[in-house]
Amino acid sequence: MAITDWPKDERPRERLLAHGAASLSDAELLAIFLRVGVRGKSAVDLARDLIGRFGGLTRMFAASPADFSAVPGMGPAKYAQLQAVVELARRALVEEMKQGVTFASPGAVRDYLRLHLAGLEHEVFFALWLDAQNRLIAAEELFRGTLTQTSVYPREVVKLALRHNAAAVVLAHNHPSGVAEPSRADEVLTSELKQVLALVEVRVLDHFIVAAQSPPLSFAERGLL
Repeated sequence: MAITDWPKDERPRERLLAHGAASLSDAELLAIFLRVGVRGKSAVDLARDLIGRFGGLTRMFAASPADFSAVPGMGPAKYAQLQAVVELARRALVEEMKQGVTFASPGAVRDYLRLHLAGLEHEVFFALWLDAQNRLIAAEELFRGTLTQTSVYPREVVKLALRHNAAAVVLAHNHPSGVAEPSRADEVLTSELKQVLALVEVRVLDHFIVAAQSPPLSFAERGLL
């Protein structure tokens, strides 16, 4: 049955307008983006298939053009539209962090890092460089590795901190395994970076581990800084 044949108060778009986006499921929100389904499936059915195929929204957002377009009813145009929406969300979060004190809104930091890192299939080491008021100066990928590890060079991190004239930094890296738990090597690296950055008066405010299947883990909240 097509969504247009559903009772009006059950249709995703009408429910969003009446009750807000938060009242809808992931599949219903995605269905509004898709607009139409395929033969034998409504847009909501197709949205459920997409989320199930990729194992969640995060991995769907990070899917390659070929993998996304392989789903019946999808294609390069729909992939481009989806990536445009994801990039707008990233930019909105960066804008929010630049306009105010970053750690007055830790949710924005977590949301940005999840959007940027959670769906990747290789490890990435990332930094949010901050000024003396903890406002965002720049967000950048520092190092890129393999499925299980990334080589991080403290000397290069210090050079980048000085280049940005940063007063503080939030570090982050992802675990493609899907589990956001720190290894002993993660703890040792964080301690080393904290020490070398302190020599140039740059504070390490936090280090997040980002994974697709769990919320970002904060070293500061775990007492690991």
